[in-house]
Amino acid sequence: MARRLILAVLAWLMLAQGAWAEPVSEAELARLVPAPMSLGEKLTEDGLYEVINAGGAHAGYAFQTEPMAALPGFSGAPINVLVVLDLEGRFLDVRLLNHNEPIFVSGLGEAPFHAFMEQYRGHSISDSLVVGTPYGGASDGTGLVYLQGVTKATASVRIAHESILAAALQVARQKMGGVASGPPARPNPDIDEDLGWQDLLDQGLIARKTVSNAEVDALFAGTLWEDDDPEARATPDAPYLDLWIADLGPRSIARALLSPDTLKELDRFHEISTFDEPILLIETARHGLVSPDFVRNTAPDWIGAEQNGFPVALRDADLLVELSEAVPQALHGGVAMILRTDRRLGFDPAAPWALTVQAIREHGVFHPQVGAVTLSTEHATPERFFLRPEPMRRLSPAEEAIRNRQADLIGLAGFLAVLLPVLLLAQSRLAGLRAYTPVRLGVLAAVLGLVGWWGQGQLSIVTPLATLQAMSGGSLAFLLYDPFSLLVWGAAILGFVLWGRGLFCGWLCPFGALQEFAHHLGRLMRLPRWEPSRRWDQRLKKAKYLALAGLVAVTVIAPQHMDKAAEIEPFKTAITTYFWRDWYYTAYAALWLVLGLVVFKGFCRYLCPLGALMALGGLLRLRRWIPRRAECGSPCQLCAVKCNYGAIRKSGAIQYDECFQCLDCVTIHDDPRQCVPLILKARTDRRPARATGHPNTVPAE
Repeated sequence: MARRLILAVLAWLMLAQGAWAEPVSEAELARLVPAPMSLGEKLTEDGLYEVINAGGAHAGYAFQTEPMAALPGFSGAPINVLVVLDLEGRFLDVRLLNHNEPIFVSGLGEAPFHAFMEQYRGHSISDSLVVGTPYGGASDGTGLVYLQGVTKATASVRIAHESILAAALQVARQKMGGVASGPPARPNPDIDEDLGWQDLLDQGLIARKTVSNAEVDALFAGTLWEDDDPEARATPDAPYLDLWIADLGPRSIARALLSPDTLKELDRFHEISTFDEPILLIETARHGLVSPDFVRNTAPDWIGAEQNGFPVALRDADLLVELSEAVPQALHGGVAMILRTDRRLGFDPAAPWALTVQAIREHGVFHPQVGAVTLSTEHATPERFFLRPEPMRRLSPAEEAIRNRQADLIGLAGFLAVLLPVLLLAQSRLAGLRAYTPVRLGVLAAVLGLVGWWGQGQLSIVTPLATLQAMSGGSLAFLLYDPFSLLVWGAAILGFVLWGRGLFCGWLCPFGALQEFAHHLGRLMRLPRWEPSRRWDQRLKKAKYLALAGLVAVTVIAPQHMDKAAEIEPFKTAITTYFWRDWYYTAYAALWLVLGLVVFKGFCRYLCPLGALMALGGLLRLRRWIPRRAECGSPCQLCAVKCNYGAIRKSGAIQYDECFQCLDCVTIHDDPRQCVPLILKARTDRRPARATGHPNTVPAE
């Protein structure tokens, strides 16, 4: 009853506890935005700020992930990250602000976490970003962009990654609707049509925009610049702009418009710039497309584009253009250039888009004032020339994690598939093996080496505390980021029903296995063994419940110190980091192993807060799985004396909340050479046979 009350109080305290991460102040954000950018005004209540460039123009967005995507980490608190995006959805900076992930706070240190964040720079939110490596170690050809994770901290890194993407996509939906959310349409290489000039005109594959001098004059009418173009006044009917536009992505169109040499150059361009869509512009009137100050391979100063109300970034492809002989000679005398735009940034070549051209006039001589009007025309290339793949489905965090740990999960599942049925269905046969102790130590070696050091499946009190906290309204999704440990948790919870705490504490805990090896080493070294009296043993065992209650109190009262308080567990030092930590952490973990040479599994029995929680969880046990006889406890005390855990009362009853399922008592119970009731019964059975002179009797010793 007392333990049920403790469990209820712990759950109530944790459910009352909220997340404790606080967003960084505006002043601190302003300091962290990378130069030459600077923080602009706040745009939304959830902390979205504009970013301005050195010239004071709007250049992007800055935000923290915690207010927008507060995914709880393994400490229960969200991981807060600063994200800076440009207007095209590219990551300018991703920087860790604050977190309470135990593995990074006092385990690996924060340097690997910061290094992980640096990988985002230069990528776009429209890229299919995943954490891990292509299955099998080679490129999988799916278009996924892989970010290298952090060994031993995969779950924390995945939580941070999902927080970054969730917040960034939320901003994109609010402010950057033109940024592509999936794979863009691309030219279909299988479409090969023999097109002539007239075909291009008839099918609308090349568009034309003409504007006369008079029309431009009308646009400047009533402005400061209305009289600043004498040529337009002199020849009002002459063309000011005669612009031809064609999308060169489809090879059929490119072949119809370009000379063979230019077509080869374009093919080489496609090999390098696989996501760029080339746009051909030909201008035969007086406008000329670009200013005299234009620099090749940069964005054209007088030309822009829009699609769905959002700007499309254009840039010179830096290709010399020669037109096909099939193109009318009038166009050969004009100015031709090929621009490029990245389809990943939202440009859909198969949908209508608008090209804008600035008509420029200057007023004054020494410091002229510049005025401009915009000339616009729409163009669309038919859908048949393009492939529109289905949007790439990003694997869920659980699917990504399972894929990256597939081999480990198969190995662990196989191990559990053998161990659990043996313990459930063949417990007595296992305990009766002559080589039972070597077999048990072999299983514990596999747990320590494969489940612990290799698989990083050491369970910790941090996870259940974070889980209880998340139940107050947060998300339990963080559990899915480490499927290996989740499988161990699943086995432990199943074990509660079948055996109580014994399955995990006795068979699946890597640090428990390490402590048991320390005990056997002490026996080989012939060191004295110290055991407290029964009364003190029972008193000391209550300390682990105090440790658990203390951790809950720290989580509720001073959560920022939870990562330090959780160091009461030496698991992170001994298993997660292989003792490679600051000396005081290493000394603490080593102390328990040294004590384990003379005190049998002292940490597990007396101080382990996870063991306390496991003992509470053992209340779910549905059966008494250790066989007993009427003589157990009265008069026989052999099992109670032999039990290293002190889990058998003088009455012979098993104290299941302290039983580690070592099966030593089962071995004694089934062994006619050790079990006192069986020995006495055998002697009783032999006496009548000896009295009658039965030929098969054996003289009593």
